[in-house]
Amino acid sequence: MKNYLEMMRFVRDHGQDRGDRTGTGTRSVFGYQMRFDLQEGFPLLTTKKVHFASVAKELLWFISGDTNIQWLVKNNVRIWNEWPYQKFVASEFYTGETMAEFIERIKTDDAFAKQFGDLGPVYGKQWRDFNGVDQLNNVIEQIKHNPNSRRIILSAWNPEFIEEMALPPCHAFLQFYVSEDKKLSLQLYQRSADIFLGVPFNIASYALLVHMIAKVCDLQVGEFVHSFGDAHIYADHFDAVETQLARDVRTLPQLVIHGNQSSIDDFSYEDFELVGYDPHPLIKAKVSV
Repeated sequence: MKNYLEMMRFVRDHGQDRGDRTGTGTRSVFGYQMRFDLQEGFPLLTTKKVHFASVAKELLWFISGDTNIQWLVKNNVRIWNEWPYQKFVASEFYTGETMAEFIERIKTDDAFAKQFGDLGPVYGKQWRDFNGVDQLNNVIEQIKHNPNSRRIILSAWNPEFIEEMALPPCHAFLQFYVSEDKKLSLQLYQRSADIFLGVPFNIASYALLVHMIAKVCDLQVGEFVHSFGDAHIYADHFDAVETQLARDVRTLPQLVIHGNQSSIDDFSYEDFELVGYDPHPLIKAKVSV
């Protein structure tokens, strides 16, 4: 994962300081690319602990087509909580509830979750029902039956529904590639990238997606290519960045997927085993919403 740290240093040293939607401020560069050979190990950051369970469960949630956080919070995944809570606080129904109280109610009150837990037509909706098209299934069918196609593409960016989404897609455009030696690669275009908090999750999530699709298509994994638009470090993450950059890189873990899945919908979290993950401790930082 040295290439991730190299990007972090590059943005720290050469980025420009800019205002942003959240009011936090960032240092950013426009345009950057990293490549990960998935044969060399699973690209889960070792210079700080990344919660793989949250990565995997969020991806399964995307794949299911769900857009409500209730399933996530029932499975102890907190990464989407800020956006619906912010919407609830701005509503006429807010009476001073804490985030913890809000999440407990999302978990236990189905009617409340339906009203305040939905994020709008975000990733899962667009993956599985983009104006009536199941893009994820189409991608898999193309990989199986037309692997030389240059049109094996999935887009989460649906202009018709952007204003209805709690957060417009950051990781927005995917293209798959099958090599002559039967390896599956994926390039992701990410329009906006929080380098410290978000990008480690994004790398692991899309690497995991490559592994899952490769398995149901009877292929080996190839590369994950990560291309960025606005790649930025938030102004309140600089101390955390310095802590991380001072740490040594450790050996990548290996991913084992148990079972004989034939469909992308057959996977569960219990199928995934991460072998040899020995990261440095977690470094906490605030998410900007």
